[in-house]
Amino acid sequence: MTAPSPAREAALADRLDGLLFFPVTAFGPDGGLDLDVFRAHVRAGVEAGAAAVFACCGTGEFHALTPEEFGACVAAAVEETAGRVPVVAGVGYGTALALRYAALAEAAGADGLLAMPPYLVVADQRGLLRHYAALAAGTSLDVIVYQRDNAVFTPETVVELARVPNIIGLKDGCGDLDLMQRIISAVRTELPGRDFLYFNGLPTAELTGLAYRGIGVLLYSSAVFAFSPEIALAFHRALTAGDDTTVNRLLDGFYRPLVELRNQGRGYAVSLVKAGVRLRGLDVGEVRPPLSEPSAAHTKELAELIERGLALLGEGAPDGSAARHASDAN
Repeated sequence: MTAPSPAREAALADRLDGLLFFPVTAFGPDGGLDLDVFRAHVRAGVEAGAAAVFACCGTGEFHALTPEEFGACVAAAVEETAGRVPVVAGVGYGTALALRYAALAEAAGADGLLAMPPYLVVADQRGLLRHYAALAAGTSLDVIVYQRDNAVFTPETVVELARVPNIIGLKDGCGDLDLMQRIISAVRTELPGRDFLYFNGLPTAELTGLAYRGIGVLLYSSAVFAFSPEIALAFHRALTAGDDTTVNRLLDGFYRPLVELRNQGRGYAVSLVKAGVRLRGLDVGEVRPPLSEPSAAHTKELAELIERGLALLGEGAPDGSAARHASDAN
């Protein structure tokens, strides 16, 4: 059992202020977990300026990990961060398994949980509320609920979730701004003074950053940070400062083309990110089934996009290192 991080006593909600890092999970040539490379990936992200580490979530292939691998990864993330930033672990499946993963995350020293949608079933609002309330009641950790796919909430349900003391926020992976505005308004009206957090959790969240900022949602997870923290941090600084010139330059020259590339393959929201990490020089291995690797042509296009993004910052690698890695990989 890993000891809790030194800053564990501090409220998680107060520590989530900045760019949120969702590391990929590293696998070796045999497909097994590579904790040394995972540690290096987490360490590099924290040193680059991540505000929090969300381990073993969607980008980290939570679905593909055994409970033992999950516990080992969360413990490694906690040890590498050493209390400098909080560690939030993904949990999911049905209520019983979600509680089991929550216990593993707590034993590993995590600061909080990202509760992903229940497995497969399409439940009504009452059933969803029962599920997340049971998860929150079964852990001492703070919980962020992830809204997407088969777990989309009415404003009334979110108000009830927000009444649970250790459910501290909602991550939106739906992209319905009308619904999000109504949710925010309902919680603000029904629970005045409740410090409830909202996150933009769409894939490549930067593309919708301006829209979410318009309704007061400032926190977001950045998949790009995993393979190009320079670009992700520059965009975050510009967005926070209201520097529309830089925001639009990066949107037009990097993020929109990246989203268009991501949309060309199923599972690319994960596998393309992992390819990007490899292109930048850290061999985190391939994705596990049922996901598939990007095609060689798409990997080459990603390498060119990374070079272009860095060049937009004036930090382009003059030797074309990302493109060379792509060529070597083929």
